[in-house]
Amino acid sequence: MGAERERLRVAEGSRQRWRRWGPYLSERQWGVVREDYSARGTPWSYFPHEHARSRAYRWGEDGLLGFCDDEGLLCFSTALWNGRDPFLKERLFGLGGPEGNHGEDVKEEYHYVDGVPTSSYLKALYRYPVAEFPYRALRDESLRRGRDAPEFELRDTGVFAGGWCELWVEYAKADPEDILIRLSVQSRAPGPCTLHVLPQLWFRNTWSWGRSPDRPCLTSLGAGLVRAEHPRLGTLHLQWEGRPEVLLCDNDTNFARLYGHPPAGAVKDAIHEAVVHGLRDGLRGDGAGTKLALWHRADLAPGGVQVLRLRLRRDPAPPPFADFDAIFAAREREADEFWQESAAGIEDPELRRVHRQALAGLLWSRQFYHWDIPHWLEGDPAQPAPPPERRRGRNAGWDHLNNCDVLLVPDKWEYPWYAAWDLAFHCVALAAVDPELAKAQLILLLREWYMQPSGALPAYEWNLGDANPPVHAWAAWRVFQIDRQLHGGPGDRAFLERVFHKLLINFTWWVNRKDVEGRNVFQGGFLGLDNIGVFDRSQGAAQEGALDQADGTSWMAMFALDLLRIALELAREEPIYQDVATKFLEHFLYIAGAMDDIGQQGVALWDPEDEFFYDVLRRGDGRAVPLKIRSVVGLIPLFAVEVLEADQLAGLPEFTERLTWFLRYRPDLAALVSRWHVPGAGETRLLALLRGHRMKRVLRRMLDEAEFLSPYGVRSLSRCHRDAPFRLALDGATFTVDYEPAEARTGLFGGNSNWRGPVWVPINYLIIDALRRLHRYYGDAFRVECPTGSGAFRSLAEIADEIAGRVLRLFLPGPDGRRPYQGAAAALPGGEDLLLFHEYFDAETGKGLGASHQTGWTALVAGLLRKGPVP
Repeated sequence: MGAERERLRVAEGSRQRWRRWGPYLSERQWGVVREDYSARGTPWSYFPHEHARSRAYRWGEDGLLGFCDDEGLLCFSTALWNGRDPFLKERLFGLGGPEGNHGEDVKEEYHYVDGVPTSSYLKALYRYPVAEFPYRALRDESLRRGRDAPEFELRDTGVFAGGWCELWVEYAKADPEDILIRLSVQSRAPGPCTLHVLPQLWFRNTWSWGRSPDRPCLTSLGAGLVRAEHPRLGTLHLQWEGRPEVLLCDNDTNFARLYGHPPAGAVKDAIHEAVVHGLRDGLRGDGAGTKLALWHRADLAPGGVQVLRLRLRRDPAPPPFADFDAIFAAREREADEFWQESAAGIEDPELRRVHRQALAGLLWSRQFYHWDIPHWLEGDPAQPAPPPERRRGRNAGWDHLNNCDVLLVPDKWEYPWYAAWDLAFHCVALAAVDPELAKAQLILLLREWYMQPSGALPAYEWNLGDANPPVHAWAAWRVFQIDRQLHGGPGDRAFLERVFHKLLINFTWWVNRKDVEGRNVFQGGFLGLDNIGVFDRSQGAAQEGALDQADGTSWMAMFALDLLRIALELAREEPIYQDVATKFLEHFLYIAGAMDDIGQQGVALWDPEDEFFYDVLRRGDGRAVPLKIRSVVGLIPLFAVEVLEADQLAGLPEFTERLTWFLRYRPDLAALVSRWHVPGAGETRLLALLRGHRMKRVLRRMLDEAEFLSPYGVRSLSRCHRDAPFRLALDGATFTVDYEPAEARTGLFGGNSNWRGPVWVPINYLIIDALRRLHRYYGDAFRVECPTGSGAFRSLAEIADEIAGRVLRLFLPGPDGRRPYQGAAAALPGGEDLLLFHEYFDAETGKGLGASHQTGWTALVAGLLRKGPVP
């Protein structure tokens, strides 16, 4: 067992808290719903970027590639100034949702380079232009551009032509609460330059709200030493080399700058005023405060490097830097060993690079997330009362929710909050290197202070009540399997049983709330797919009637099968779970029957002429209108598949008996979706929404390069709509869906995500996973033409590998040395091997789009490097 694996074992088995400190500081706290106390729910204008340097946050903190404890109480990050900008670079800049031509968008160059689960080693890079940062140009040009134009990025401004400086941020732990910090700045400018580097340490403001008035304190104790005292954290000490100027103020709002009130005290932006404007009146002069900066002036020749060393720990007595380099060298070596072990069997160095950076980026995407909705709605005793409209506004029905945890978030700038179905994918990706954290995250989302008493899971902070696809049972089962593979034995059955009982409540919520007519056809609404529909499926359907959703119904069929599989696993030791397994078997079969409109009125979700699944709009006047948009909605039925072994059934006599009776009693349902009466390869048995013929018809479209199959995976919308857009005339209005392989050209859900053509990694991962499970039943003899029309026939496992290879191609150098996700622009010198994992990808060129650091679910590419199904 390597050193990092041993630390993980110790972290789970004792009180040594290797996880207490980590990269849990957000990259953006301004413009989030938590900080919004406006009457109409307008967070971008209520707390804009221009306020961030001067205004204390209520629910969190942000900083540049920072580090903090798991309650976000004591934070560290680095501020920079190039001598030209109007304010310090303390946090990443980007456009709010109304400013970007495709929604919110970070406008910076940075990379999460390396890391391990205990954060005993972390490394990241930030590139800062020598010329003045083009804040206004980025905003003005983005506002000028329409949705048909691409986003205007930092490199497009030409600001890097004058050179830049690189800040390499590294953290290493000597023990759980002894943190070494190494900041290396290097000039990439053609001539001499000066960079102001300000390591900052500060306490999150917990004292201004009238609920916890105790104020912590940072006290300067002389050259190279500051004491940090906090009622909850205890006492720590920050030590450093050299003789930087020590600047102290308080992490309090500057009411004078923001609201014209009389100045009071040493406020949050006093360090900015001292460095940029030379105004020192706002600094604390007594050697104490709640925010500290160490002002270094780095004079750099071209290519020059300056290294700053700091240490945060409990006991300041031992010499802080005698063993500093040796500890860093050991942690770097141990990180190499950890990733070499984790990538065992992956020989290609480029694939190993993808594996390591994808998962290290996911580990960087852990964030302290704090939000107490009852307090948020009622306001704080020491602050003005919020407008009464908030009691009827956004998230008012979630007054049980109280989050104060470290969570995996999609992107710490563009999506600095957890999202329910994103988190499920994050856990599957993470399980291969940190299964304990993956299990803990899944359990956390199902806890009573997250899940509503009704069983609803919080979707995301902009609308907690939206319905995300119910993929959590699938994720729990996959995490259980991966963990069992890593550790052997029967697996963590306590985890599986724990999540199973909570998922039963969530399943019941779906059945009661999203199948309002009891037809086993679901109207989930949003379902995380943003603009996939012809209108907003959460709102438009309610106005026009009921929308029977092919994807919502298929997700529920998948949910039923995943709970069936978990129940059968638990029944191996607790036979009583056979009863529950039977319930989910029957529910799956009823859903499958409803999708084919057995015994129902109206139009089936399966279209026998097109041989594809579509949503159906049922109007108030009794008409049923199939929405013949050929999209990923019609592919999701593939995901509802489970393969069971004969020996497994032999050990479950009650379930097998009930199964046999039900299938004999309802041969219509059995014939439609099951092949229980026909042994498959290896004596397996199959439950699936799509059996042989119908599955081949769907695959024919999915594997057609003129429809779904892109050079980089499966598109979210068929390319057929490029020449034949879908149009729906409804009540005097015409709705249109075009093939849009890159950014969205519509404003649905803010326009920052697009499901009308691009490649999305999580959907491709689920397709690959389903094909590999289907292959377990059908075996190598069952072959499908791939690509459609090519004359080449492949097994389902080979098709899964083909799709996986296309997705991985996004990140691998092509013949010209460029990785497709990078687009036409060449990487900045020195960054050729530093990867980004975007939210989604242009289906025609492979260019990365949307959130640039949404490593979360795009980190699933690491799992695609291993062929074959999880046992």
